[in-house]
Amino acid sequence: MLPIGNVQSAVVFQACSIHYIERSVASVPSTKHNAKSAKKLKKTVPAPMRILAIETSCDETAVAILDISESLEKPEIKILGNALLSQAPLHEKYGGVYPNLAKREHEKNLPPLLEQALKEAVTNNPQLTTDNIDLIAVTAGPGLEPALWVGIKFAEALGEKWGKPVIPINHMEGHVFSVLYEAKEKLVLPALALLVSGGHTELVHVKDFGNYEVIGRTRDDAVGEAFDKVARMLGLPYPGGPEISRLAERSRFRIQDLGFKLPRPMIHSKNLDFSYSGLKTAVLYKLRSLEVGKLESLKEDMARAFEDAAVEVLIEKTRTALVELGNEIKTLIVAGGVAANLYLSQELKKLMIEFPDISLRMPTKQLSTDNAIMIGIAAFIKIKDQPAVLKDKNAIEARGNLSISSAQF
Repeated sequence: MLPIGNVQSAVVFQACSIHYIERSVASVPSTKHNAKSAKKLKKTVPAPMRILAIETSCDETAVAILDISESLEKPEIKILGNALLSQAPLHEKYGGVYPNLAKREHEKNLPPLLEQALKEAVTNNPQLTTDNIDLIAVTAGPGLEPALWVGIKFAEALGEKWGKPVIPINHMEGHVFSVLYEAKEKLVLPALALLVSGGHTELVHVKDFGNYEVIGRTRDDAVGEAFDKVARMLGLPYPGGPEISRLAERSRFRIQDLGFKLPRPMIHSKNLDFSYSGLKTAVLYKLRSLEVGKLESLKEDMARAFEDAAVEVLIEKTRTALVELGNEIKTLIVAGGVAANLYLSQELKKLMIEFPDISLRMPTKQLSTDNAIMIGIAAFIKIKDQPAVLKDKNAIEARGNLSISSAQF
């Protein structure tokens, strides 16, 4: 159920959504849809599957239209239209994402992005009509609930207008299967997934498509969140991950030994959980101990010390998980925004030398951060694995703390 405080704005937004949907699809050939046509939705899985995907879980607003076919392990993915707008510059002064601002920006950005994606799709496929878009996929969690509700309500308005099913998708499942885009080889399961982003740090046992178990998670800050907070301490812009990495690489090029080391929280714990709050605090205390005049010259070294510690914990926990799961694991998936970190990528390649029978899979840089393409791919996986979801009439709810273990909704 939509929170009461959001009802009025949701009604206004839905009315605006219908107006913009009308305008957005004006150039797209369509057949008339009504309640009767909606009842005639396909009850079998279409092949190929044409999916309109929507992502609004945090500060990226994204819409994509995909043609997906073939097998789950190596689908053929064609991007017909893709539009994305990041709100990062707007949130920079807060040092992180401000939920209500994110909500307002999603409301403003979704209609023109839909229009942009549809126009691109028609350019790439002149035969495209609203009738041969099979379904709409939308992120329903985890994420910022005010932001999630915007995407859900927009998707529902679009689904009602076109008479299409709307499928809720788990954002983290999208990250897992982002590695399928432009894949050269089949994805072999079972897999271990290390999911690292601004909002999540977790190890997931991917037993099969649609069957996931979280075996380790952060107990406080996510690793990407820690990158952003440390960057703010160092006076670096948001998002902080790329800036930390840039300075850390300069330090590695300049000197071999830092002469100091930050703690590695929970690195030797008897479980697979993470903690980054203590590391962030250690950086704060270290900075306070420095003379103001020395801070600028030590920024590169502090960025490196933090990145060294953060990445070492990720690597050690991943190593432990691979050993504990034994020969069962065929693939290591590393995905999420922090997967684009150069130093993490280098250390992962070193780790894989210890596990020659396991394949490392990481998404393209384009699909590391939040996007609608991965939501469309996850929808393809979900429908191929569970065709009954096409007939599910349950209302979609935004669930900010949704676990990937609940990906089946």
